Amino acid sequence: MPLIDIPVAIAILDDYQNVALQMADWSRLEGKAKITVFNDLIADTDALVERLQPFDVLCVMRERTLLPASVIERLPNLKLIASTAPINAAIDVAAATAHGIFVSGTGYTSSSTIELTWALILALARKIPSEASALRHGGWQVSVGEDLSGKSLGVLGLGRIGSRVAKIGRAFDMKVMAWSQNLTAERAEAEGARLVSKDELFRQADFLTIHLILSRRTRSLVGASELALMKPSSLLINTSRGAIVDEVALVAALAERRIAGAALDVFNVEPLPEGHPFRTLDNVIATPHIGYVSKRQYETFYGDTVENILAWLEGKPIRPTPDVRAASTTPQSRP
Repeated sequence: MPLIDIPVAIAILDDYQNVALQMADWSRLEGKAKITVFNDLIADTDALVERLQPFDVLCVMRERTLLPASVIERLPNLKLIASTAPINAAIDVAAATAHGIFVSGTGYTSSSTIELTWALILALARKIPSEASALRHGGWQVSVGEDLSGKSLGVLGLGRIGSRVAKIGRAFDMKVMAWSQNLTAERAEAEGARLVSKDELFRQADFLTIHLILSRRTRSLVGASELALMKPSSLLINTSRGAIVDEVALVAALAERRIAGAALDVFNVEPLPEGHPFRTLDNVIATPHIGYVSKRQYETFYGDTVENILAWLEGKPIRPTPDVRAASTTPQSRP
């Protein structure tokens, strides 16, 4: 059992919707912990350290708050970082381990992100936000939407999420093609997709959807040259990570109508700054990184977090979070 005083001081960070305490049975920690919930994000390092110094345990939501070595080494009371999801690139796990801090993870399902991806594709194709807005202001049928059937779906990254997105594309009778750096023709065929070159993917796709992990080799993978290959009628969807796309190049392509539109759930800096073009461009549907924000997902995240804290208090084995920072760059975005 950890050599700590009971009750332990627990901070739940970045609970934007103020729902964390409703998503799990935190009463199981009664008498063992004092819980403080924070609903805001602090980006300033000194202010963040000042806030977190009193706590023994930090419950962090994926990559909202960055916990690099420069923060961890200034938190002498910290003993456990209870992260949601299996991995969290915002945490320097090596630094935490070096300071005797355990980092735990939770279960996760990609279903909510897959569902949002298709919600965005459909909203973009049928111009649902603008039609709904026009209706509220007295309009009626102000645009003409696009069909999915017969169109080309380009999937950038045919992994755990991309393969399921591709499967739904086939259900809409779309022609599915895919590319990623290690994708083989056999693997693509097994997922019902056709392997094409990267350039072909951007040239041919009517809808191009991104499903890659952010790493050194995927950062800015979609840049000005790739966007220039796309058809003026093409639509880009990104529910993965904002930094995979060169944001400046995408803003320019959208503003100049070199592509028809984009649906984006992820951004270089999150929350998205006020005044950002993605908030005002009329050919952009922007959502506030809600791909993983669903009731079932939160119940898994926070339910497993409570289990992890209880196990840690009792000295039982808990699921560790691997250090993924060696294979990726420090994230700039905070979901």
